[in-house]
Amino acid sequence: MTPAGDANALGRYLRARRELVQPDDARETGNRRVPGLRREEVAFLAGISSDYYNRLEQGRDRNPSEQVLRSIARALQLDEEATAYLLEIATRRSPRRRRPRRPEKVGDGIRTLIGSWPLTPAYVHGKYMDILAANSLAIALSPFNAPGRNGILAAFLEPEMRELHQDWEDMTARVVPYLRSVAGADIEDPRLVEIVGELSLRSERFRTLWARQDVKHKTTGITLFRHPQAGPLEMHYEKLLLPGTDGQTLVTYHAQPGSASEERLRLLAGMNAPDRAGDTRAATDHTRAPGHPRSW
Repeated sequence: MTPAGDANALGRYLRARRELVQPDDARETGNRRVPGLRREEVAFLAGISSDYYNRLEQGRDRNPSEQVLRSIARALQLDEEATAYLLEIATRRSPRRRRPRRPEKVGDGIRTLIGSWPLTPAYVHGKYMDILAANSLAIALSPFNAPGRNGILAAFLEPEMRELHQDWEDMTARVVPYLRSVAGADIEDPRLVEIVGELSLRSERFRTLWARQDVKHKTTGITLFRHPQAGPLEMHYEKLLLPGTDGQTLVTYHAQPGSASEERLRLLAGMNAPDRAGDTRAATDHTRAPGHPRSW
């Protein structure tokens, strides 16, 4: 199901989250016909009538109060981010007339900054994970970090990503809730519709994860690479929202100082060092066609 034309986003979200909550008395109701909680159980836990909750899930009532929504969020065991997402989609009105999206550009200062980091893979992606700029070490770490690529499309559709990421299952389970968190209630955005539509058609794993409607804006953590040149790498990542942009995010990687991963990262940097200063600037140019290191 693509986001386009979803007139009952609230109902879909409530149902998806309801089906993920395990009832406390599951041992006594082994032959339940529905996964998770029943509608009447959610209504009871939220302190509202079953009929009213049914109308919300079916899209027949689209004006719940914040108090009711927060009560439902507690019944569904939603965390702070998921509750905020629930409030956002419930209060969203008819979409505004869209202006044509301007091409996303990365400021010269940011491109110069990441190009000057010899041991820190770094790239910038747009709101929907289109890669806009990258330094040479980020591209050496993964050719799918090159400008012109899209991070989430590559994660699910490029077979090489399974080989590159030792933690591919965990990585893909993180990236889908992240995409939903940055999209928020803006489900008719043409670029989001395009991405979700393509992934829904081509990736069963994406369809499964998207249907869960998880929301998590995870901005720091550890990911594991199995690099063909450098070998195994345990990399810490940070995602920093760039002020004054429409959702552009700076992503950096670093290895623990003194670790084997840091030594291997130094080796990778040495093997892929740009020959000229101009090469570093070119690697960060968002208009450059995606490239692949020689070893891929």
